[in-house]
Amino acid sequence: MCGIAGLFHCGTPKPVDPARVKAMCDAMSHRGPDGEGVWTGPGVGLGHRRLSIIDLAGSPQPMASADGRAMLVFNGEIYNYRELRSELQAAGARFRTDGDSETILAAWQKWGPGCLSRLHGMFAFAIYDADRRELFLARDRLGVKPLYMAQLSDGSLAFASELKGLLAHPLLRREVDPLAIEDYLAWGYVPDHRSILRGVEKLPAGHYRLLRHDAPPAKAVRWWDVSFAERRREKAADLEAELLFRLREAVASRMAADVPLGAFLSGGVDSSSVVALMAEASRDPVRTCSIGFDDAALDETNYAREIAQKFGTDHRERVVSAGDFTEIDRLAAMFDEPFADASALPTWRVCQLARETVTVALSGDGADEAFAGYRRHRFHAAEERARGILPAGLRGPVFGTLGAIWPKADWAPRPLRAKTTFQSLTASGEAGYARALAVVAPELRGGLYSPAMTRELGEYRAEAPFIELMANAPGRSGLDRAQYADLAFWLPGDILTKVDRTSMAVSLEAREPLLDHRLIEFAATLPEGMRIRGGQGKWLLKHAMERHLPRDVLYRPKQGFVTPIAAWLRGPLAGEARAIARGASLGRTGWFDADRVAALAEAHISGRSDHSRLLWQLLMLDKSLARLGVA
Repeated sequence: MCGIAGLFHCGTPKPVDPARVKAMCDAMSHRGPDGEGVWTGPGVGLGHRRLSIIDLAGSPQPMASADGRAMLVFNGEIYNYRELRSELQAAGARFRTDGDSETILAAWQKWGPGCLSRLHGMFAFAIYDADRRELFLARDRLGVKPLYMAQLSDGSLAFASELKGLLAHPLLRREVDPLAIEDYLAWGYVPDHRSILRGVEKLPAGHYRLLRHDAPPAKAVRWWDVSFAERRREKAADLEAELLFRLREAVASRMAADVPLGAFLSGGVDSSSVVALMAEASRDPVRTCSIGFDDAALDETNYAREIAQKFGTDHRERVVSAGDFTEIDRLAAMFDEPFADASALPTWRVCQLARETVTVALSGDGADEAFAGYRRHRFHAAEERARGILPAGLRGPVFGTLGAIWPKADWAPRPLRAKTTFQSLTASGEAGYARALAVVAPELRGGLYSPAMTRELGEYRAEAPFIELMANAPGRSGLDRAQYADLAFWLPGDILTKVDRTSMAVSLEAREPLLDHRLIEFAATLPEGMRIRGGQGKWLLKHAMERHLPRDVLYRPKQGFVTPIAAWLRGPLAGEARAIARGASLGRTGWFDADRVAALAEAHISGRSDHSRLLWQLLMLDKSLARLGVA
């Protein structure tokens, strides 16, 4: 795992100052503490920070191809590089190292952009081909590894693994995109189709860009997508057997490393499944680590301990407490862009714990998106059945009225919190699912903005790109389209961003075997009854793991990596909550109605309402603006 950065002139190939490339890389030194390098040529510069995982001494970067005609900087891991290497050697390729980086170069020289479909792994890389005078930028299928880009005023394109790499360049404009604020308030993160700063882009997951010195900057090209349009017809037993095969294949391929390796263990289905299959494939005890909470209602360490004992792992635990939120400035600095998923804090803490003994850790991320494991998937499938029965002309008056009069009832048991469901049923499936996924509903967001911000946003609403993506998804049903949108929008924007930044902040490589693209493609073909059955999401996955995992782990209600921020914002962080409305950075923007924000904070602190997620969003936005130096 590494950090990459570079500059490329799409017009006249002006000289590139290596010191600027080095400064961009140095801003991301946490991503690669084991080595660094910069290479420049006419109109191009590539930089690299290395975290050594495979071929520890033999694969420095930037790396030249065997013939010296191509140069690579690479962030990630290619899990099938040995098989590719053998195929390329048989075709005449020569290798000087024993790592995956040189394999990418040889694959590029043989297959061009077609090499991407042959790479199994997580990656973001740049190749400069001197013969073709081209720069090739590519990102993995699901967006595990990030890549930021910006067109600078001198005509160059700058790119880096993190926004802080771009921020190290003096020509980068630091002007906030107001549409990104709307996106951030809706989702709790800035999605991949936008950046917090105007003019900065993210290369989308499963896309590449091919740039030339003698041509204008080319647009991104999609090279991979997943389709939910097909259905498998085999018996459940046959599908279960194939699923177990693909799970074992995915886990085993991600256990290859020349450094100590372990796993995150939450005690949930997904991480427990990964640990079970790691234990099956390993001679030595698997090293596992868990994070607990000082709030017993949210603590799952007993389940993690149960799995650790069952598989004889070398297990370690640590507790997150309210005092850990003294680190929120460091947390904001990790992400550059505002990021309000409160589970980032325990994720960072478990990464810190893991890094004390290992350099690589396997996680259970991805199964919920692929196999329909979220509660919202079950609700959406049920709502879609209701939409199929009741015509839109009837749904609007009936459910619109119920949604308007039904109390919000944050305090009530989940089955009684029907307001959102009624509101969702008045709309299309896509709009309803967007509402279910959004952190702050559009009507609440609208009430927070100042008149000037309202004018700036115009007709734009954050849900619109999501609804369009979901409406055009390759699938047969509403559940298909919801899962597709989760994989394409939520997963790279929230989950994978969280894991990448928190793991890289401590120089730890996180690997996600449940995001193996072959496993994802298989899951997308499962009949709905193999995904949701009897009120259970991830049905086939749970059924397949029954022989490995205890039933109380498989079938207990999903907890998730929940952080008790509601209690913290009423207790040790109440002062922070009160200060949000007129916080230094946020207050200067003029984006929000300060009195309205202050009233929400007091309502939360008093216990009358739960506005913890919104208050946390605004707090992290304030911290991010201060870090970016834009307010």
